[in-house]
Amino acid sequence: MSATGVRTAEWIVTDLDGTLVGRDLRIVEANLAALRRFTGAGGSVVVATGRSEESALPYYRELGLTTPAILYNGARVVDLSTGAVLYRRCLSAAAWARLTLLFDEMPDGVRPVAFSGGRAHVRAPETALPAALAEYARRDRIALARVGSWSELPFDEIIKVMLICDRPGLVGAAETALGGFAADPGTGVTLVRSEATYLEVLPAGATKGTALRELAALRGVPMDRIAAIGDNPNDLDMIQAAGLGAAVGDGDPGVRAAADVVVADCAAGAVADLVARVMA
Repeated sequence: MSATGVRTAEWIVTDLDGTLVGRDLRIVEANLAALRRFTGAGGSVVVATGRSEESALPYYRELGLTTPAILYNGARVVDLSTGAVLYRRCLSAAAWARLTLLFDEMPDGVRPVAFSGGRAHVRAPETALPAALAEYARRDRIALARVGSWSELPFDEIIKVMLICDRPGLVGAAETALGGFAADPGTGVTLVRSEATYLEVLPAGATKGTALRELAALRGVPMDRIAAIGDNPNDLDMIQAAGLGAAVGDGDPGVRAAADVVVADCAAGAVADLVARVMA
């Protein structure tokens, strides 16, 4: 930060995992300090993540934010201080019905997690969870609610589905299995890879970029006054929508190629690097 504290961005919009947050699931200290300088100079910070309310809230509190959060990879914009939902999309009833049939056709080692009512649900017997699901729950710091049948969930209130894969090679197979379904305008969905072993099934048109545009319009902030940063394909359209789009140095190659700037690696303070660039 310069002595003048002049900002060239009104908002910094940041992904969490692999961007603001390191592999130890903690906010990288340099990032935390830089964002505090940015907000101290009058800027606003918006979190944009695939995580749910429960999972994102501890980071939101640590940052001391009062801004709305983009959650579920853009399917929700929520004021986490009150729980008020400012923007929402759900899977269509037809999409959810078809998905439940396709779950049985997924390759072994692809494990669905359905989000509804602020909770993550799995269809699993009362035994130990498969290792991939247990690790996902630990990583996102959430509890997984077990259901005996997908029909127990409200068919018109499914926010998104995550396909947690035992190994990276299964993501492509799951994506292929859903390819025709995703392209069908009658039950269309948005597919996005958010981690090496995560494929997310979102409501049609739900992306971080779409949610950011909605939120910016609601708050009267021009897109060219927004800097956005991320590391994975689920961040791509958000980065492209912002006036300044930044990719984490050790992020996905496609994201790095599409960004306006490539900043430091996550552990080296990627967000802090971006803050330095928008503080004149």
